[in-house]
Amino acid sequence: MPPTHIAVLGGGLTGLSSAIHLARRFPTSKISLIERQDVLGGWVRSERVKLPQIGASVLLEGGPRSLRPNGKSVLELINLLKLQDEVITVPRTAAPAKARFLYIPKSYGSSGPSGLQRIPSSIFSMISSSLASVMLPAILFEPFKKANRPSNISDESVDSLFTRRFGETFARTFGSALVHGIYATDSRTLSVRAAFPAIWEAEERGWGSVVRGFLMPKKKKEMAEQETYEMGNVPDMMRGTSVYSFRDGMETLTKAMERKLQATPNVSITKNAHISGLKLLDNQEMEISHSQSTPIVASHVVSALPLHVLHNLMNGPQNIPLVPHLTKNPTSTVHVINLVFPSPPKDVHPEGFGYLIPRPPDGYPKTSNSFSGILGTVFDSCSLHEQDFPPTEDYYNAASHTKLTIMTGGPYPRPPLPLHLSSSECDVTPPFIWNLLDQLKVQLGRELPDPIYWRIWNNEACIPTLLPGHLDRMEEMKASLGLSSNGGPSDAISRGWRARLAVVGAGVGGVSVGDCVEAGRRVGREWV
Repeated sequence: MPPTHIAVLGGGLTGLSSAIHLARRFPTSKISLIERQDVLGGWVRSERVKLPQIGASVLLEGGPRSLRPNGKSVLELINLLKLQDEVITVPRTAAPAKARFLYIPKSYGSSGPSGLQRIPSSIFSMISSSLASVMLPAILFEPFKKANRPSNISDESVDSLFTRRFGETFARTFGSALVHGIYATDSRTLSVRAAFPAIWEAEERGWGSVVRGFLMPKKKKEMAEQETYEMGNVPDMMRGTSVYSFRDGMETLTKAMERKLQATPNVSITKNAHISGLKLLDNQEMEISHSQSTPIVASHVVSALPLHVLHNLMNGPQNIPLVPHLTKNPTSTVHVINLVFPSPPKDVHPEGFGYLIPRPPDGYPKTSNSFSGILGTVFDSCSLHEQDFPPTEDYYNAASHTKLTIMTGGPYPRPPLPLHLSSSECDVTPPFIWNLLDQLKVQLGRELPDPIYWRIWNNEACIPTLLPGHLDRMEEMKASLGLSSNGGPSDAISRGWRARLAVVGAGVGGVSVGDCVEAGRRVGREWV
């Protein structure tokens, strides 16, 4: 028997995806989506700003800004929501796809490369690269190293695996920069199995060698059911694409998801609702208390809330079954700073996608200083120039302005910043912006004009750090909910939550847009 009433807690990407796919799977079930803020979409924020100084408007992103075309669940949404005409793509042959950089400060060591360094995109470019002294020995000799994974571990940090197989310098230079760009955290604390399962599996497949594992063909996994996605012509659109986004930013996707839900008869959306409690009733239904109306009583619940928020809801006076590990993982706060300069990109930065910065050799500073804090920078005017410029314009050499985005925070000490602030709301540019500009000049190796616009987005506790052992802890959490490892009912179904509470989101699975959408797509399959 299908659920009678499903409550979806949280209207971010995972919550939106859950509601859409649950409405398709259970068209006769009532579905209530409850969101604390006055807008849906979670950390996805897009804003178009008119700048009279240059007679143009620019699109600013406060969260995720581009997608890779390998996430089939997102391609399916583009088809279902008819967003094909809104998509803009970056071909693999374009400069932003081929040119990505690392910035290595001189303080990282006098013997190695320093400054802005282009990351090789092929074995041939690696040979002539200034990074060859770090990359070539580590990669070429790794297949000949003895297998050295300890027999008594089932997980480890990204830094630990990279150091074992490629050496400490490679692990710090490339591993920490990679983790900065995706998880905004310290690679010494992040689970490699949870964050980069392909690397862990490659080491196993390659008899102890990561490189050998990636060169070997993968074994076909036995699957009881082949996943089918309704992608229409979208895969054809994505052929030869490196990354893609939407003409008016990532909110194009979340706003379209909201419109779809508003047009679905069995779905209701409640915004500005502070959820204050989740209670298991004697009849196995669940009661959700929130600030907008009387409590909702649902037969099934999907929590797409941050795990620590869910923990607080369950930590009330009511006697409810324990759900373990909800507060195990810490989170990273990321400050996203958009800058617009009154010069073409050629005067501001090299043509390419952007750069990441490894962690300092001596570790992260304990207190904020004038040189700490930047995780990486995206050259928006190159990476997705069609959001601001016509596709035929020679934007790099002749555009009226340059837009780029700096990411700061994560494992670095947190500066005192307001929640959101822009130059149009502030008469005096704060010292934080001037410090960033000073660092940017050093990293880009050139003088820069003063920006004509800046915008700060303070994304509080936006990315969970999945600590080693995360996957095992999530299996224990699912078992406590009455779910088995494959998502179906477990032996515990006769007690407690009876597999009627599903916990999903970035704190459970991956943190990418595709991971969140896929988690929502899969939720509730056992509710038949």
